[in-house]
Amino acid sequence: MTVADGSTISYSVFDGEEPPVVILHGLAGSSREFVPTGRALAPRKVILVDQRGHGLSTRTPADTTRAAFVEDVASVIGTESAAPVDLVGQSMGAHTAMLVAAAHPELVRRLVLLEGNEGGGSADDHAALGDYFRSWEVPFTSREGARAALGNGPLARAWVADLEPRDDGLYPRFDADVMVQTITEVAVPRWSEWESIAAPTLVVYADGGMFTEEQKLEFLRRGANATRADLTGASHDAHLDAFEQWAAVLRHFLTSR
Repeated sequence: MTVADGSTISYSVFDGEEPPVVILHGLAGSSREFVPTGRALAPRKVILVDQRGHGLSTRTPADTTRAAFVEDVASVIGTESAAPVDLVGQSMGAHTAMLVAAAHPELVRRLVLLEGNEGGGSADDHAALGDYFRSWEVPFTSREGARAALGNGPLARAWVADLEPRDDGLYPRFDADVMVQTITEVAVPRWSEWESIAAPTLVVYADGGMFTEEQKLEFLRRGANATRADLTGASHDAHLDAFEQWAAVLRHFLTSR
């Protein structure tokens, strides 16, 4: 779909029972990472969104504000569902999902945040992330070469699987500068938005994730209607390396009354 600023937002739909579950990936990821999650939620209808700057959506959008991300998701929901949806996000996608629920409470029935918070991070961290992405020697000549360069961890495997074939080789489906612009926006704390959300919310943390216990407790304390689930032996990308646990807690929350 094409949104107001001319950006193209790509998404895929797994047909099934209403209301839909809408899933948002993290920074430098794509909806492809959540195909197994979508299948695990059958017989529900599931919508997997490539957020702007990612996947098959516009690679270098002019607008990388949080508001732009929020309105993209609201447009997808308005197009695909006549009723409120269950909204799920991981990392940056969790931050987007949180802001959608705050800005458009009429669109969100239940909310799931995997390894997300109110925002944060330092300028040095963001610069280092950009430097890392720019260090990739692209184009990769093969997926085997990309695996050798990026490693064989769950996130690296997802990046390799998602590489875009072009005539001269394989390229990531994101731009390093856009990723830095995007994460810089995510870094602004959004406590007021988080505290305003009335929808039942499940906050899912990994024991090997990026948040301290103090951060987790403070985030839960300030949520109006939030419960917590913890995944063991899992990383920040727990949907990839602790999939069975993730799918189980997600299904349980989305089917509970």
